Amino acid sequence: MSVNSKIYTPYTLPCGVSVRNRLVKSAMEENMSSAGNLPGSALYTLYRYWAHGNLGMVITGNVMVDREAMTGPGGVALEKETPLEAFERWAKIIKSNGALAVMQINHPGRQVFKNMQGKAIAPSAVPLDMGKHSKLFAQPREMTCADIHEVCQRFVQTAKQAEKAGFDGVEIHAAHGYLLTQFLSPLTNQRQDEWGGSLINRARLLINIVSQVRAVCPKNFIVMVKLNSADFQKNGFSFDDACEVVNRLEALGVDVVELSGGSYEAPAMQGQTRDNTTLAREAYFLEFAQTLESKTDIPLMTTGGIKRASVAEKVIGQGCELVGLASALAFTPDLAKKWQQEWSYSGVIPDCTWRDKSLASLANMAMVRRQLRRLGNNLTTLRNPSPLWSLLLDLMHRKAMTKRDVAANKRHRENSTI
Repeated sequence: MSVNSKIYTPYTLPCGVSVRNRLVKSAMEENMSSAGNLPGSALYTLYRYWAHGNLGMVITGNVMVDREAMTGPGGVALEKETPLEAFERWAKIIKSNGALAVMQINHPGRQVFKNMQGKAIAPSAVPLDMGKHSKLFAQPREMTCADIHEVCQRFVQTAKQAEKAGFDGVEIHAAHGYLLTQFLSPLTNQRQDEWGGSLINRARLLINIVSQVRAVCPKNFIVMVKLNSADFQKNGFSFDDACEVVNRLEALGVDVVELSGGSYEAPAMQGQTRDNTTLAREAYFLEFAQTLESKTDIPLMTTGGIKRASVAEKVIGQGCELVGLASALAFTPDLAKKWQQEWSYSGVIPDCTWRDKSLASLANMAMVRRQLRRLGNNLTTLRNPSPLWSLLLDLMHRKAMTKRDVAANKRHRENSTI
């Protein structure tokens, strides 16, 4: 079965670049940067596992366009003036066995932890609603038009830097409740100017970023967009909205749209929603991809809960050209190889069943990040990690990284004013 499966066949993207197979390591947040928010030895070791795991493409975890606005401590940032040596080495490692290297670029907007003391900005000053956990996040400031134009330029500059460093492309993150999602969603974008109101206005920032990245990067540079199929919150960004945005992205020559969904408030990317939508147990967003496939010529990719080869094959057979694997590759980095050896092999995805859904979501992410850190230290992964112990270890790691990053940013601000 595995020898003849379509998941192991090549595919040529609209920009002319060929992917050797349909299996893609999708982005996961690692919180494993070296000093200065640069990739270093831990990330290099981690990505070597995926580089030699027989994947067609490897997408990095969040690379932030502004070091003052991070999704979490220990993140990677790439700005206009950032030295490229560490990123050049990262790209070479990812590409060392034939996989394509794509950098996910992002801005958190309002999804900034308060203790990071960073820049929390948003289209409107709507704070996160995480119940009793809301106090963990900073109160966002409504962006001025100048702020919006600056963010646009930051995305474009980071994409150009990624291309200079040897990456094959970028994935612009417009999902999971981060800044570009906040512009797209009527729940978080309550502006009355040209950046709010109609869907065309709410999508303006994303469209501007994509068109400018296309303009400054070579024709064979891959440009992907990660897009929510929906917010999975009442009166939020809907699937019909997503279809309209994809149509506009198609006109700009986007190479792949990766369909995902949800946010910190409704973590559909972990199978949880807040609008009573029922998601599949694996390939959460495949139904949305199937419907969208008939409406666009853009190659589609879906990520979310995929851990078996038969499900990956189903994804390809039902409208997607690429299959995104995330959490399963944290536990089994060579999963694509294992499927070739044993088609029925099932990967591992954590599933914390605590009653507090927000806390369970944090525990799930902590279990994944624990595996990533183990791989970065050349240790074997754990098939059944404790959610509580993983969360405690993650909190200790994040506390240390927060202390380091806050101090570094303070020094950076002081040096900038001298």
